[in-house]
Amino acid sequence: MKAILEIKRGLPGAEPTVETFEVAFEHGQSILDGLRAVRRETDPTLAFRFACINANACKECMMLIDGKVDYACTVRLKEGVTKLAPLPKKALVRDLVTEIAPPDERLHGKS
Repeated sequence: MKAILEIKRGLPGAEPTVETFEVAFEHGQSILDGLRAVRRETDPTLAFRFACINANACKECMMLIDGKVDYACTVRLKEGVTKLAPLPKKALVRDLVTEIAPPDERLHGKS
């Protein structure tokens, strides 16, 4: 069985593009599983965040999934097309990655 991920990609200030990736899946897999398969098997440059395994930082994989804000780790992969885009109203870093902390809350490396 195949799932198709339509991913809105780009960089800040550049016109975004939509790229389509086909991934094999089994029932129960998450969107995050599909994204990791794309990066592992097809396009290692695809940017997205997740911190499920060894960081106590849930909410890293939040993105627009079929037009709704949700977690890529909890939404199930499905047959057919799923549209993915970065979070709206957040500054784009690259592809599906947006700024998490507001600028005044980020560490700047200055003493």
